[in-house]
Amino acid sequence: MKNFYLLLFSFFLTAYQIPVKKDIANPATYLDEIKTALKKEWPNNRTVNLVFHGHSVPAGYFKTPVVNTPDAYPYQVLKALKTAYPYAVINIINTSIGGENAESGAKRFATDVLIHKPDVLFIDYALNDRGIGLDKAKASWENMIKQAQEKNIKIILLTPSPDTSVHIMEPGNVLEKHALQIKSLAKKYGIGLADSYAAFKQVANSGDSMNTYMAQINHPNEKGHALIAEAILKYFIN
Repeated sequence: MKNFYLLLFSFFLTAYQIPVKKDIANPATYLDEIKTALKKEWPNNRTVNLVFHGHSVPAGYFKTPVVNTPDAYPYQVLKALKTAYPYAVINIINTSIGGENAESGAKRFATDVLIHKPDVLFIDYALNDRGIGLDKAKASWENMIKQAQEKNIKIILLTPSPDTSVHIMEPGNVLEKHALQIKSLAKKYGIGLADSYAAFKQVANSGDSMNTYMAQINHPNEKGHALIAEAILKYFIN
């Protein structure tokens, strides 16, 4: 009887084209299948692919041209995951390019990202998307999200880390506009969100100096990358 009512409800939604309300994915449950895979021991385990797609920050640029790969947030995430999941085989794949925006990232998405068959995909372009504007950024992010969802890939979007030339506490600043748009996309598609912007804003709001988290004007240092990693890890460790 219960199945009958579920089928009836599903028919009702389809017949009347009632949209199913979505929200940002719950960090406690969104990656349940991935977390189960990470817990398995040899010979029942498998390689879990985490792909980081974006600009110079996930690529590991600190004080340009220095690239500090081990302390960039993708590898801080790896270190934390290996502590939490000692039996896991985790492959970090970084497809990020310094100076790139989402429009360029979307053009190479199939060849450079999907080819790696990500289990979890992270997208981080907002800092550079200021150059192409909100509309083009949105179209490009949606392009990548839709391609990934067609492959049943779990997706976590990242809001921008700071550029100290933009006052993070100023309402309606350009980075905040991109952060709000990314939150809206996460909600629309029911996917994950690592809110880097909120983490850094909390630092500024507490009175702590933003400079202690930055390697240069637009690149976080190890401490800043740790804030981003922490926002990601809530999806894996809870």
